[in-house]
Parts: sequence; structure tokens; C-alpha cells
Amino acid sequence: VSYGGLGMGMARGGASRARLGIYKVCWVGGGCPDAAVLAAIDDAIYDGVDVLSLSIAGVGHELPGTLHAVQRGISVVFGGGNDGPVPQTISNAVPWVTTVAASTIDRSFPTLISLGNKENLVGQSINYNAAMNSSGFQGLVYGGSCDAESLALSNVTGKTVLCYAPAQAATTPPKQALPMAIKSTVEAGAKGLIFAQYTANNLDHLATCKGVMPCALVDFEIAQRILSYWDMTENPVVKVSPAVSIVGKGVLSPRVASFSSRGPSMLFPSILKPDIAAPGVSILAADRNSYVFKSGTSMACPHVSAVTALLKSVHPGWSPTMIKSAIVTTASVTDRFGMPIHAEAVPRKLADPFDFGGGHIDPERAVDPGLVYDVDAREYNKFFNCTLGYLDGCESYYLNLNLPSIAVPDLKDKVVLQRTVTNVGPAEATYHLVVEGPAGIDVFVEPSVINFTRSSSKSAKFMVRFTARQRVQGGYTFGSLTWSDGGTHSVRIPIAVRTVIQDFVADTS
Repeated sequence: VSYGGLGMGMARGGASRARLGIYKVCWVGGGCPDAAVLAAIDDAIYDGVDVLSLSIAGVGHELPGTLHAVQRGISVVFGGGNDGPVPQTISNAVPWVTTVAASTIDRSFPTLISLGNKENLVGQSINYNAAMNSSGFQGLVYGGSCDAESLALSNVTGKTVLCYAPAQAATTPPKQALPMAIKSTVEAGAKGLIFAQYTANNLDHLATCKGVMPCALVDFEIAQRILSYWDMTENPVVKVSPAVSIVGKGVLSPRVASFSSRGPSMLFPSILKPDIAAPGVSILAADRNSYVFKSGTSMACPHVSAVTALLKSVHPGWSPTMIKSAIVTTASVTDRFGMPIHAEAVPRKLADPFDFGGGHIDPERAVDPGLVYDVDAREYNKFFNCTLGYLDGCESYYLNLNLPSIAVPDLKDKVVLQRTVTNVGPAEATYHLVVEGPAGIDVFVEPSVINFTRSSSKSAKFMVRFTARQRVQGGYTFGSLTWSDGGTHSVRIPIAVRTVIQDFVADTS
């Protein structure tokens, strides 16, 4: 499969021997009503499914009704939403589901942009139609923000338009500005578009240019060089060549996509979300009788659902929580070169747990995690009752819920919590602790060594104490806690801690 020859390759299912049941819960113009989703979940439970994959999200949206599926041993996987890189936009943050962030893959589609002064620049596009470029060079026009008013000031008919308005990027993000620019330039009679932006995650929006005109994306630096040429040339011309596919080590990946919703959860700050990142940018997706590129956590979610299905087939006795733990604790926080994974934000930064949870999914390691953090699904009833305000002592319960992550949103001085690991690896094993403490926080763990023998229990408890070094109204800082057997197994959970002085004042920046 391919998109006009771009991204050519073999398409196969993530869990290719799985049977699929599709339940329609969304309608054009009607959204995805909670009642319809819950009815479909009930149907799926009745039909005997093993994994539920829900590419449904919205800021602050939760479906606590998924709990009864998990309590029947069904793993539930959700997309985390596409409202990043703004913090506190993650959805589907209840602890019994796996919440997925979107990442880029090692594939790009560079396109050559040739100026009349023989300068060659590189952008990105999904323009594969060489026929649209048969006329060679076209006149170049600067269209500013490329709204109708800006385009009316110049004769753009039959020409390639440069849309470059960095000052407006703060108020109109690329995923809104690009479709508007395409519509305006087409209506104005243009025959090409070069759109400047600060993120490369909008290639699928260029599909609307298909068969109409060549469209390319560039960053602000390249756009400025094109603008300088236009400004200094009496009759500026430009040629946008068809894109090519580049795959492999020459592409920096994975990175957390700019649109991927970020934590912390506004509803449940004590639950660290998202849980995991998976490929979700420019994914070839079936659309009627062809394939198109799509981006979103809706593309990333099925990747994790497939891995969940594979783990369930290898370990049929594992609970949904054990499978989720295996995925989170074996995730990668570095790329193939051993460099820390970045998150596309404004500007790009090192990824933290609010970007990608435990990290980027590593299916091969997840099969053999060594240790898992398990939860009796009935325990989640307490969480549900806490969200309804029916129980006391919920703060302590949240902290001690045996999740493969730790979030402390309100550390005033000192807090002590507990976790339990279950050995699913060799019967005899010794694990040593490696702690990466959050900045400004002292971390003490007891014990720091766990021994498993054939005659001992398969589970071991440990205590974690966080102590603030200074009394401040601070932001979140991040760390990790890793149990390592010195060989095959390295079991890592992410940590997020925020120091506070007063409960009613917070800082999520």
C-alpha cells in the first residue's frame, strides 16, 4: 500500500491473527454519545472480546463506565486526545485504562523547493503528482497569512503563494491555519502553496491539495529565505518538486507529536497520564478503497491495542493491569542512538512523563517485563466512589493505588507511599533499585534490594518516601524508579512530584 507511491510498503495488522469486532458509536455531526459508547461496550462484553480499542477523546472527557469491562478481564485502551502541546489537556485518565500519546515514526517526505536564483531548499509535502509540476517554474507571490484579504492585495492567479505569518502563529495554530490557507489560495486561483509553520505534524492536512496544486510545508527559517528572494527579485519564480519517501536512521524519531494531549490530568492529578506513546503521525490508514495519511492519538491507540492483544495471547492468565504494567515499565525513553526522546512543543523539549508516560512502546521487551505492578480490579471501585465523593481518605488511597507510575501533586513536606511488585520472570532473581529523583525532592526507598527465591512469595512490597528540600509553591519535577536484575530486566516507572504550600494554589507550567 502507499499514498500515490509515498510510504510504499506492506500493510499488516498489529496482531494479525486477531478477530475484529467493530461497534459504531460516532456519527457525523452527532459526536460520540457516552450512552452509545457504553452500549457498545456492553455488546462487546457479551460478544466475548478480549481487548477494547477506543480512539475517542476530548479534553477532560472520561468514561468511568469502562470499569465493568476491566473487571471482567478485558483490557481497555484509549487515545489520549489531540489538544497538545497545551498542558492539562489529557483525557481518558481513569487508572484502569491504558491512555496513549502519539509519536512520530522514522519516515519523512522531503520535497525540493527550487528558487529562480538556483537556490534549492527543502520542505515537506505529500505531493506525488509529477504532472502538476510539468510546467516547471511558476511565479512566486508573498501572501502573508493567506486570508482572503491578504490574497486580494496581489494577483495570485496561476502562481505559487508563500503563506508566512509567524506573528499570528501564537493565536492561530497550524492545524487551524493550514486548512484555511489552502481553501483561500485555491479560491483565489493559485496553482501552488508553500506554508510556513513551527511543526511538521500537519502533512495529512495537505491531502486537500491532491489533484489541485502542489503544496509544501517549511519552517520559519526556510520561509524567511524564500521571502528574502521574493523581496529582492523583480520577477521571482519557484518550483515545488514531488516529494520522496525517506525511511530509517536519517529521520530523527520517535518524538512526541505536538498535537498529542499532555498531562497532568485536570480531574485526577494523582493519576499520572498518559501511560505510553506509540506511532501516530502520518500513518497510512485505509479510507474506503484507498489509503491516506492520518495523524492523531486515534492512530496511536490501535498500535497499543494490538500489542495488548499479543501480550494477552502470550500470557492469557495476566490481568489487564499486569499487561498495562508490562507495557509501561519496559517503554523506552531514548531513541535508537541512545539520545533522550524529545517532545514537539513550542519550542521542542526533552519529553517528560506528562508527554509520554513511561515512554515509547517497546513490544519485544514488554513480553518479558520481569516484574509487574498488579491491581485487583475490585480495588478500582474505591477510586470510582472517591470521584463521586462517597469515601474519606481518598488522598492516601490515590497515592497507594498500585499503578506503574507515581504522581504526587501536593507535596507539602513529606509523604510516604507503598507499591507492590509481582515477579513474572525467573523464580530466582535479585533486583536492585536505581532512583532518579525529581529535582528538589529527596527520595528514600526501603528495601533497596528485592530477592525472589523458589520458596518465597512472588510478590514484594516496598515503601517510597518523598521529602521536599524546600518549602515552595513550585511546578512539577520528574524522575523515575527502576528495579534492575543487572541483566535482562529493567522495570522502570515514571515519577511526577509538585511541591505546594497551599492546597488552593498550583503551578502546572
